[in-house]
Amino acid sequence: MAGTEAATDLGSSRRSQDGTATLIPHSGNLEESSRRGIKTTRFKDDDEVVEITLDVQRDSVAIEDVRAVDDGSSGHGGGFDGLSLVSPSSSRSGKLASKLRQVTNGLKLKNSSNKAQQTQLGKNTRKRLDRSKSGAAVALKGLQFVTAKVGHDGWAAVEKRFIQLQVDGVLLRSRFGKCIGMEGSDEFAVQVFDSLARKRGMVKQVLTKDELKDFWEQLSDQGFDNRLRTFFDMVDKNADGRITAEEVKEIITLSASANKLSKLKERADEYTALIMEELDPTNLGYIELEDLEALLLQSPSQAAARSSTTHSSKLSKALSMRLATNKDTSQFYHYWQEFLYFLEENWKRIWVMTLWLSICIALFIWKFIQYRNRAVFNIMGYCVTTAKGAAETLKFNMALVLFPVCRNTITWIRSKTKIGAIVPFNDNINFHKVIAAGVAVGVALHAGAHLTCDFPRLLHASDAAYEPMKPFFGDKRPPNYWWFVKGTEGWTGVVMVILMTIAFVLAQPWFRRNRLKDSNPLKKMTGFNAFWFTHHLFVIVYALLIVHGICLYLSRKWYKKTTWMYLAVPVLLYVSERILRLFRSHDAVRIQKVAVYPGNVLALYMSKPSGFRYRSGQYIFINCRAVSPYEWHPFSITSAPGDDYLSVHIRTRGDWTSRLRTVFSEACRPPTDGESGLLRADLSKGISESNARFPKLLIDGPYGAPAQDYREYDVLLLIGLGIGATPLISIVKDVLNHIQQGGSVAGTEPEGRGRTKKRPFMTKRAYFYWVTREEGSFEWFRGVMNEVAEKDKDGVIELHNHCSSVYEEGDARSALIVMLQELQHAKKGVDILSGTSVKTHFARPNWRSVFKHVAVNHDNQRVGVFYCGEPVLVPQLRQLSADFTHKTNTKFEFHKENF
Repeated sequence: MAGTEAATDLGSSRRSQDGTATLIPHSGNLEESSRRGIKTTRFKDDDEVVEITLDVQRDSVAIEDVRAVDDGSSGHGGGFDGLSLVSPSSSRSGKLASKLRQVTNGLKLKNSSNKAQQTQLGKNTRKRLDRSKSGAAVALKGLQFVTAKVGHDGWAAVEKRFIQLQVDGVLLRSRFGKCIGMEGSDEFAVQVFDSLARKRGMVKQVLTKDELKDFWEQLSDQGFDNRLRTFFDMVDKNADGRITAEEVKEIITLSASANKLSKLKERADEYTALIMEELDPTNLGYIELEDLEALLLQSPSQAAARSSTTHSSKLSKALSMRLATNKDTSQFYHYWQEFLYFLEENWKRIWVMTLWLSICIALFIWKFIQYRNRAVFNIMGYCVTTAKGAAETLKFNMALVLFPVCRNTITWIRSKTKIGAIVPFNDNINFHKVIAAGVAVGVALHAGAHLTCDFPRLLHASDAAYEPMKPFFGDKRPPNYWWFVKGTEGWTGVVMVILMTIAFVLAQPWFRRNRLKDSNPLKKMTGFNAFWFTHHLFVIVYALLIVHGICLYLSRKWYKKTTWMYLAVPVLLYVSERILRLFRSHDAVRIQKVAVYPGNVLALYMSKPSGFRYRSGQYIFINCRAVSPYEWHPFSITSAPGDDYLSVHIRTRGDWTSRLRTVFSEACRPPTDGESGLLRADLSKGISESNARFPKLLIDGPYGAPAQDYREYDVLLLIGLGIGATPLISIVKDVLNHIQQGGSVAGTEPEGRGRTKKRPFMTKRAYFYWVTREEGSFEWFRGVMNEVAEKDKDGVIELHNHCSSVYEEGDARSALIVMLQELQHAKKGVDILSGTSVKTHFARPNWRSVFKHVAVNHDNQRVGVFYCGEPVLVPQLRQLSADFTHKTNTKFEFHKENF
């Protein structure tokens, strides 16, 4: 019988054959006192009558009083004569607690258990019960041993795995976790096995299939009470019904190991004391099942509550209906919609690519027709027309390929002009690669046609056919094939082909990122250095190209030798850029602070050069002569434009960054109390330059990036994976600085060196989602998180930290972590993982829910979605941006940072 029914009808209980108590009607009527909401009811169990007085409000129930009624009072029609208070030593206290759990089944415990007295009566007389949906939701989600990732495929799949893993018809204890689908948590799975076996009095270390099915049925039982008992039994190793501090510490250590939280494991003693202090205030030395239940069902966090209140249920429901897939639409309609989405998302790329291809095809056709009408066609045929057509596109692409890598020019154009509205400057490197592919095709056609077709045909031509060729190749026919190769036209072409092939191959990700196996002898010849040096062989290639274009066989007039005309402006522009970089990066910046963080992250804080202006989201190139005098690597700026310093956070992922971390680590020391990181050095705190021998750094920049346009949007949705949060942190800090300066007024943006321009700051709200696998990562930006929490009084910036190594909330493996997080945050206002006031979420976000949350709260507004991280998430975020843009009134514009 539901608790709500028991609370409104006078009843008693009887015991069924299996020993459980069942409520039955009891004579008498429900009494209601003069105070509104005060109701009294009685329960009967054999010869025992218990009267409970409840204070029933709209959304809560309070137990006002619990009394035992004399046997004779049962015939008084429910009167209150002869009531006596239940004795603390009464043996009926266990039955009474059982009744109360039946009465309050499904309701949320609003206050944790208070052990003011060492009796069951003291535990149960003043608990507040909340009827709100949140209580039921917490109970439903908590302590799930079978989740979407564990055992979701049902018993059939478990049985199949049993057949695969069994040895002589039984399943070994060590294979239990793998069999039920709890892979990656072997130690936790073994503890679950032991608790289930202990409950059944089993001492063997193996299971038959029937025993496994019995275990599985208990684990997959969706009843919260059953899951709670299973978890309690797992902690209560001696099965005495009490959990000691030592047992609490063991389960904390076990949960920390299962969730890969090494720091939490190191502080197991501290968190054990925290739990015991909360659930055992009278220092009994143990806690019981009711105490654990109270902790599990305590109030949701303020962040969750705030999130739920910001959602309008009606709007959210309407939005869900609009986003639902129409199953009645045809397959053609589905593909047509996908095509329209593709066009809207990629129209800038499409028109640029169409223009580029059109120019290439037009140049090819123009030269093809030109040589089709010349005498040389009679000897060489379509080979020469193909070679000359390819040569014309090759000249065009060799000129064009330099523009996408003129970073200063692109940064200036996107900052000063509106061309960025139609030209996808964010894809400059991708366009550079596409043009390089066009160059490769042109080289193959041009060189292939000449070497394999044109020259052999000329050598074998008859005297009459050769006659028109004498003005170009001489009166005497070339004697052999070598004559063509050793000539200026020949050897320059061959050398260019060789150098371009080497540079093209070593620029491929497989070689540039040094992904070859250690046993491969070519591994030492690959990597970034190989890419950098071979790419600069193009200086020689361009010089040879000009020579090759002047010494042509079939063109003698200077104005027909157009190679230098194609290359003049692009080469001049690129050379100017390199000279500018050289002068701009001549002076070294002064290192102010260094910190080495967990996760192999090096944070560098530098002095800001005079006149150095930038926007959040932009990046700089860094060179360290102590590591390599030639290598320059790009890193996003993590400081805000308003800061008086310049900072970058560098993840050590390759040879150069690893050596950089090593040389700076040698000048650092362990941090003192109150400082984060593994190693630190701070010149502003008394460390002299002689003591901290930092290597010199040169910087070049800033350069434009997709994230720099964030100020143009009403709402920002910033999504960073791991170290990909670096450009987004700068944006968060800039928004915070803007809030402190007075809100929606004109913001200052860079307008060249030494000049500024006032532009409106459009951003009114920012959502920052940071997903990382390692708990130590939160140290990277702990100061920023605390600063936002402290200074953002109006809640303009909403921070969401996600630790993906921790199992999702509701999973039994993370249940104790959730408890600890709630307790730590309630008592000290600090999250157990991030060490900040920003609470950490567990597992990865549901991105569809994130977009829905933003769309519901920002109707008819433009949302800039900025993502930086591994490419794996790009398709999903791009698709969600398109879906919510077309099916809601909120416009989402997706931008991907090159990572």
